[in-house]
Amino acid sequence: MICPFCQSTNLSVVDSREAEDGEATRRRRKCNNCQRRFTTYERAEGIDLKVIKKGGETEPFNREKIKRGLVKATWKRPVSMQEIEQLISEVEARLRVKGLREVKSWEIGNLVINRLKKLDKLAYMLFATVYRDFDSLEDFKEEISKLEK
Repeated sequence: MICPFCQSTNLSVVDSREAEDGEATRRRRKCNNCQRRFTTYERAEGIDLKVIKKGGETEPFNREKIKRGLVKATWKRPVSMQEIEQLISEVEARLRVKGLREVKSWEIGNLVINRLKKLDKLAYMLFATVYRDFDSLEDFKEEISKLEK
């Protein structure tokens, strides 16, 4: 582990506790060099899953990539990082239950977007504009009318 502030490896664990309903361990760490504190999460690498992209290439499943998209969509929305982490954990658990070795990116996207719709409708719209590749005002109108029903 490296300090995100000064890149020192001289760290201490101040506190550890269970997080995300036992899916992860939250550790509060202190850098002995710069004295700053930060939080890390430790979780089992349970998914050995390949994602099949639109163009046919594959890449390893990356929960951080989903997190970046959700953070952008929920920026300035009343959605906590804990809720984002929970959403990603639910998606990951759903994929794990399926027991597949490969999954199409759109399947992951659908799992994410359906859960985001329940969490925050505006964040859902922001995510959908990118995920569903909106290119006209009609696309927005259509999606809003679906949400209103």
